[in-house]
Amino acid sequence: MAKETNKIDMTKPLAGYTLPVFACASAITALQHLQNNQNNEIVSLNLIEPAETVTIPIQQVAKINNNVALGITISDPGNNLDLTRNTPIWAIVELRENSDKNEQEQILIKGGEGIGKQINNNNQDAIYSYATKLLKYNLQQYLKPTETIIVTIILPEGKKLAKRTSNEAFGVIEGLSLLGTSGISQPLSSPEQLNSYQQELKEKAKQFETLVFCLGENGLDLAKKMGINPQQLIKTANWLGPLLVTAATEKINAILLFGYHGKLIKLAGGIFHTHHHLADGRLEILVSHGVKIGLDNAILQQLLDCETTEEGLQLLKKIDAETNNNFTEKIYQSIVKTIDKRTQLYIRKYVDFDVSIGSIVFGRDRTIIMTSETGKKLQHQLIG
Repeated sequence: MAKETNKIDMTKPLAGYTLPVFACASAITALQHLQNNQNNEIVSLNLIEPAETVTIPIQQVAKINNNVALGITISDPGNNLDLTRNTPIWAIVELRENSDKNEQEQILIKGGEGIGKQINNNNQDAIYSYATKLLKYNLQQYLKPTETIIVTIILPEGKKLAKRTSNEAFGVIEGLSLLGTSGISQPLSSPEQLNSYQQELKEKAKQFETLVFCLGENGLDLAKKMGINPQQLIKTANWLGPLLVTAATEKINAILLFGYHGKLIKLAGGIFHTHHHLADGRLEILVSHGVKIGLDNAILQQLLDCETTEEGLQLLKKIDAETNNNFTEKIYQSIVKTIDKRTQLYIRKYVDFDVSIGSIVFGRDRTIIMTSETGKKLQHQLIG
């Protein structure tokens, strides 16, 4: 028996939902249009997590041919800062009659244009478990036993928006992910998340004098593979500033910052909450260090024209290879040195305690780009 669900009023001003919810609504309206020529203005669906039924407005729905239809919704994360606000989410549904009930599963979900690929997972579509569960749960009830559907999710603006994220640092390229564990869009700065990280840090501070701050899962995984004790790793997400201060308050003697260069570079510019909605300036920081080492104006302009720091890194490597220079090394040496220095100054603003700071930055391919001098010392101590 299905769980009882509570109705939610979609008109509440604070209500906001994640991309999988809108993808699911688009698929439902496309399927219903194929089955009975229905033109829905809204559809209802069960979020599963939490167990609530919500209504989602439909932007458009139309048949492509007799057994294929397209449904479109518009993303609304509510009052939360989110770059996907007002993004169109398409679902193309192909309906087939299948006399053999035992043949393949009834619902096949695929990623189309704008859905990212997981480079660390055989280039599979970046449609994660909650999105898959949500789609199958809500679509299943409309299908006859002999019907099967192929659902293709498309984010027309996905590739463009992905360039404004650090998806590539987490192994997702060419688009956005349909991820999350809930249908409710979570606030950008969730106090509960920060409190959880701080509590973990305080517990580990009782055992260790040195900790390793990793911004994301890729950093955690890479640090473990390098031989660093997992018990000394702290995931920070975008909460670097508050967690650095907490570490100093707990008298942690040394911190190794370990992260994707497109995130950690912000610290070199004095930005200690690393979410892209709050502050950016990454390319400007990269270019300023190019000025510092004396790069030609023509190269500096090319860097400024890049859309991401990863693109800037690849440009520098290409120029090094063509001109037999080491601009990449010089710039990133300057960056990690500045990260260490500015992080120490940031901590001293809030706590009268000196913390030794080192940093390691890696690229999209998860290879180390540069390690600061203090970072090398801390790495040696941590690995032995």
